[in-house]
Amino acid sequence: MVNGAPQLQTPGVIADELGVPVSRVLYVLQKRSHDIRPIGRAGVLRLYDRAAVEMVRNELQTMDQRHLVVNQEGRRD
Repeated sequence: MVNGAPQLQTPGVIADELGVPVSRVLYVLQKRSHDIRPIGRAGVLRLYDRAAVEMVRNELQTMDQRHLVVNQEGRRD
């Protein structure tokens, strides 16, 4: 039976799904809070939909790509 309720995820579940530390997900959510907003709350937990998860994934990929380019140019972190 298909449930029509949206599948919402906490930042910790998003981190597990993407295979990254929770701190990276929280960083993206904080820095992109104007673009990526929780769709709901369960107590103090913020809940995000699939679109938000994809936005976090894309932002992490962009950050990783930017870091790779900077390192290839010989700059120090």
